[in-house]
Amino acid sequence: MTETDGPAAPETPASGRHEQARPDPHRHRRLARVLVAVLCAALGFAVVVQVRRTAAGDTLVSARPDDLVQILDGLQRREDDLNKEIADLQATLTRLRSSGASSAEALAEADRQAQALGILTGTVAAAGPGVRITMNDPEHQIPPELLLDAVEELRNAGAEAYQVGPVRIGVDSSFGGSAGAVTLDGTKLTAPYTLLAIGDPPTLAAALAIPGGVLDTVRRAGGTMTTSQAPQITISALRPARTPLYARAAGG
Repeated sequence: MTETDGPAAPETPASGRHEQARPDPHRHRRLARVLVAVLCAALGFAVVVQVRRTAAGDTLVSARPDDLVQILDGLQRREDDLNKEIADLQATLTRLRSSGASSAEALAEADRQAQALGILTGTVAAAGPGVRITMNDPEHQIPPELLLDAVEELRNAGAEAYQVGPVRIGVDSSFGGSAGAVTLDGTKLTAPYTLLAIGDPPTLAAALAIPGGVLDTVRRAGGTMTTSQAPQITISALRPARTPLYARAAGG
């Protein structure tokens, strides 16, 4: 009589083999919410900048034809860039909301958008082509309004980042004080005043030289102003990040 085989023993898992971890749906949802918030903020900022571009124009009435051509060309390029940026942000936001984007992809996109938004809001350093403006005020007659006008002219001409003295310009910056005692966001500025701006150098320089504009006003106040165009301007001053008290990203 032959011996019969008993029940087969259960197989032992191979050494070193582990069960694959399941993705954490809660972590994915958190990443998605963070990315949506960053993209919404970037999109909103781009739209605000675009609206501000189209609202400018009062100081261009007395501009020379050559200056107008230069400024218009720069603004057209900037408008095209902003429109493309807005379209890209909308497409990215739609894609990541409607698809199951991986955590790595979502984090990479969030980091890229956060860096771009940080440059616009002044919370990260920025570098690029631009201009360096120096205002001398030997008679202490340059008022804070004139520095504000210079910043507004640069913004209207397409500048993307600004620094006045040691202070980074942000969306909530404000000039105060009086001629000879100018303050910016509570920091006292001393002449000569130095302004750094990143953007298309010829366009920025032309905007400040419009007849009856910033340059002429500085001269009437007894001061002088020089504008240097450079292929590389570094803006290192930073603004503290602010947490909104009431506003929240609206989910679609």
